[in-house]
Formats: sequence, structure tokens, C-alpha cells
Amino acid sequence: MERSAIKRSAEKRIVIGAIVRCLALVVCCATLLVPNAAAQSPKVIVLHLNDTIQPISADYLKRGIDRAADLHAQAVLVELDTPGGLLESTRLMVGDILASPSPVIVYISPAGSRAGSAGFFIMESADIAAMAPGTNAGAAHPVVEVGKVDDVMMQKILNDALAFLRSYVSIRGRNVDAAQDAVTNSKSYSDTEAQQLHLVDVIAPTEGELLNAIDGRTVKRFNGTSQVLHTRGAELVTVNLSTREQIMDRLMDPNIAVLLFLAGAALIYLEFHVPGTIIPGALGTLMVLLALFSFNLLPVRYTSVVLIVCALVLMVLEAKFPSHGVLAAGGTIALVLGLLTLVAGPIPEMRVQWETAVGAGIAFGGITTVLVRLAWRARRNKQMLGPDALLGAVGVAQQPIAPQGQILVHGELWLAESATPVSPGESVRVRAVEGLTLLVEPVRERVSA
Repeated sequence: MERSAIKRSAEKRIVIGAIVRCLALVVCCATLLVPNAAAQSPKVIVLHLNDTIQPISADYLKRGIDRAADLHAQAVLVELDTPGGLLESTRLMVGDILASPSPVIVYISPAGSRAGSAGFFIMESADIAAMAPGTNAGAAHPVVEVGKVDDVMMQKILNDALAFLRSYVSIRGRNVDAAQDAVTNSKSYSDTEAQQLHLVDVIAPTEGELLNAIDGRTVKRFNGTSQVLHTRGAELVTVNLSTREQIMDRLMDPNIAVLLFLAGAALIYLEFHVPGTIIPGALGTLMVLLALFSFNLLPVRYTSVVLIVCALVLMVLEAKFPSHGVLAAGGTIALVLGLLTLVAGPIPEMRVQWETAVGAGIAFGGITTVLVRLAWRARRNKQMLGPDALLGAVGVAQQPIAPQGQILVHGELWLAESATPVSPGESVRVRAVEGLTLLVEPVRERVSA
């Protein structure tokens, strides 16, 4: 009994020792894993804005900022190269930057890039404004998108833009006077000039050197809080344009929108002209809808829309009232002018180019005029099917007609009746149809009369 108790006691000690060793191993592993988790490199979200500033750009920036918030990223790095764009989209993007949970770095890169017009507003709104060597920013004077305004209204627009810029440039601690000069006098600055005037914080040739340069820097957020940046050796997470955004971004090109609209309109007309083909109508409808979506996002002049409608009316009138091409030429000229002035973009990149307007206008005008004229003539032509199509047709008597006999007309044999005797081989003209009998008369009588 004593030996058995001693044996059981020894076994218990062995089991307890094994459990202790297992627990010690688990604690060691956890101790090793915690420093590894803490040592994970910080993340920086990278966005590439290399296009005009428009609604799709605003959606892309908002999506990148939301991704940074989800990943608790140290910062959002926006590599910017833009000639400018729409003021409304700029306001949305600036608002998203100012409200971003993560600090936003706007970096004009690579060399040769620019932050023109709206891009300057976006750059100055960033927590960190940076430029690569050989870049420039500025020329931010507002441009009226639709029509012309008087001096008073233009001054109101300018003052509104200046107040918008001042509202965040002063809080960012940058040079308000130099920033306003870029708006008032369309001043543009090189990278070194911008740094000397305290419009940008850093000049760096690459994004890696930029992140190393700002590592450990304390930035004052727009909401008044402060945050220390840890960006050295950060993991770069690039957020690219989605497929939808890529398609919509291409549609924001007014030249593509115009070509889609005209090609779609031509296909829809083809469907009406040759019903039942289905594919041209469906494809044309899709193209027109895509073009209308694009025009809805672009600043469109409604006077130009009226001009395009008038051009189409003139082409239709040319088909109905032939004017030796005068109406068609007037319609084509009106169409070209309407297309050229259709989109009132604030920068040349957001307007219809004259090559597109002239080429597409002349091609569409010519094709439309010809097709409408053919369709109008077809509607005015006599019916070409059934007995009624034989009225006025000339046939040849195959046998004596006195008063009835057979004639050959349009390659078919018909029973004919004539008040005047007709000899075989003589030409006759169909003047009426009674059932399956043609009433004819000799051609010689019509000629002699």
C-alpha cells in the first residue's frame, strides 16, 4: 500500500510538471508574438490622381480616405498631376481632406507634373503639401463655366474662391497672401518658389524620400488635434481606380461623350429605318444613355443644345424641301458650332476639341442628310407591291387584245382589256386595275395625244 501511494504521488508530480512546462511554453510564445505584432510596419494609402478634377476624381479620393480609416493608416499619400477641373468637385475633395481621420499628404509628382487651378486648392488643403523637383503649382483663377458674366458677378465669384482658400490655408499655417496671389493674378510657382513662400512643406524626388523626411513630424489636424507621423519604412497600400471608375472617368472626356452621342443617334435612326434588326437600336440606346450620363456631370451650355436641335431640323427640311444643299450646309455648320461650344469646361481639357467638333459634325451632318432624304423619297414613292404598283406601267401585248388578251408587264402575264384593238408586240400602258384584269391603252394613242 505504501509503495502504491508513493507511485501515485510520483505520477502526479510528473503530470503537474508537464502541465507547467506547457504553460510556460505558451507564455513564451505569446511573449514573442506581442513584440512582432507591435513591430508591424505602419501603412500609408497611396492614391494616383493624374486627370482632371471632376466627380469621378472626388469619388476616388473619398474611397481612398475611407480605406485609410478602415486600416488605421498613418497617412493618405495623394500623388497629384492635374491641369485643374470643376470647382464643385474641388470643394467636395477639399472637404473630404479636411475631415479625413488620417493625415493627408498631397505630393505633386513626378517631375514635370503640375497642380494647376483646382489642383492648387487641393494641394493647399493637405496636412502635408509636397512637391517633386521640376514641378509647378498655381494659376488658380476661377473660370466661369457657362456663359459670360458682368464684372460684378465675376468679382463675387473671385471673392468666394478667395474666401474658400483662406478658410483652410491660414489654419494650415501657410502663406495666405501668396496663395491668394495664385488665384487673383493666376500666379504659378515652381517647387523651390513654393517652398520659399511657405506654400509647401517638403520637396522630395521620390515618395520614399518624402515619407522618410516627414517621419516623426507633428502635424496639426484641421480639428485642432495633433498627430505624430510614423512613415519611415511604411507599407504602401495602393488604391487603384475601380473598373467602374475607369469607365466613368473616360466618359468624363467631352470628346468621347460627343462621339458616343452622335454614333448612338445614328444607330437608333438605322433601327427606325430598318426595323427588326434590334442590335443597332439596343447598342445605339446604350451609347446615347452613356453620353447623357456624361453630359449630366459636365457643365453643358443649353444654348448649344438648342443649336444642335436646330441643326437637325435644318437637315430634315433639306430632305423635304430641296434647296440645292443650302439647308444641309446651314445645318452642318450649326451642328459643328453646337458641338464645339456644348461643354463649357473651365480648362481646355474639359472642352470639346475643334477637331472632334468639325470631323464628327461634318460626318454626322452629311450622313444624316443623305439618309433622311432617301427615307423621305421612299415614303413619297408609289407602292411597289400588288396590282396598284402596275398603274402607269408599260407592257407588251402577247396576243391580240380585242377587247381582251394577255400582256407581259413587270415580267408577269396579266389579262388585259382595251377599248382600242391592240396588235401582238404593241406597247400598252396600264391605266386601271379591276380585280385581276388590267385596263390598258395603246402607248401610241397617249403619244399622239
